[in-house]
Amino acid sequence: MEIHDKIKRIIDEMKLNNNSFAKLIGVTSTTIDSITIGRLQSDGERKRTKPGFDLLQSIITHCNVDPDYFFGNSDEIFTDKSSNAVSLHIPKIITVNEEGDENINFVGVKARAGYLDGYADPEYMESLPSFSMPMLKNGTYRCFEIKGNSMSTTIHDGDYLFGKYVDNFDDILDGRIYVIVSKNDGVVVKRVLNRIRESGKLILKSDNRDGNYPMYSIYAEDILEVWYASMYASRQMPDPVNIYEKLHALESKYYELEESLKKKLN
Repeated sequence: MEIHDKIKRIIDEMKLNNNSFAKLIGVTSTTIDSITIGRLQSDGERKRTKPGFDLLQSIITHCNVDPDYFFGNSDEIFTDKSSNAVSLHIPKIITVNEEGDENINFVGVKARAGYLDGYADPEYMESLPSFSMPMLKNGTYRCFEIKGNSMSTTIHDGDYLFGKYVDNFDDILDGRIYVIVSKNDGVVVKRVLNRIRESGKLILKSDNRDGNYPMYSIYAEDILEVWYASMYASRQMPDPVNIYEKLHALESKYYELEESLKKKLN
């Protein structure tokens, strides 16, 4: 098996695409494309680039690949057979636009039912609507449509939450809102307390205090993805609070008084 075939096999075993694999090992997707696909030549053949030692070392380090696999001394890819699953490093599938920039994939309410099975499926991710936003560039983002009222009055049913991918449990901050994708609960939006180091779990809380949404915990091994709530868009305009109502009343009285004085002066 040629070296480019071996690298392609690693990517397939990890259920990644070239772009997400490149991001994992710290190179450009063009570099991986040139190795696994090659550049089309005038005669119709594809010329593949041979990977250097530094790139192979990066694959060995970041993917737990057995060096003997590359040198033909072993058919086993990984030093630890459980290491072919990427957990909280990068999203398994990242889609890009024509310029090579990452898209923001939109996971609507109807799509959320299939997201648990499809988040690692290139065809599923490509089928989701995608777009870009100039203010969300530094990181990998995904947009989730909110379902239910567990986070009212902060975020409401039908709102859109823009999540930035979290690649390390230590980066999860207490009291902040996250989208948690897990094996048992699917996609949920909750305020989080990070107790991974103490007890290996996250504690999830709802902002709605009507008693129907109790606090619960979820263990790290059940978590597939974590997205930090960076921004949200709402269809609901908030009702004015009392102070604004009083200001409006004062403004109207001031206006009427001003109009009355003008009439007297004229």
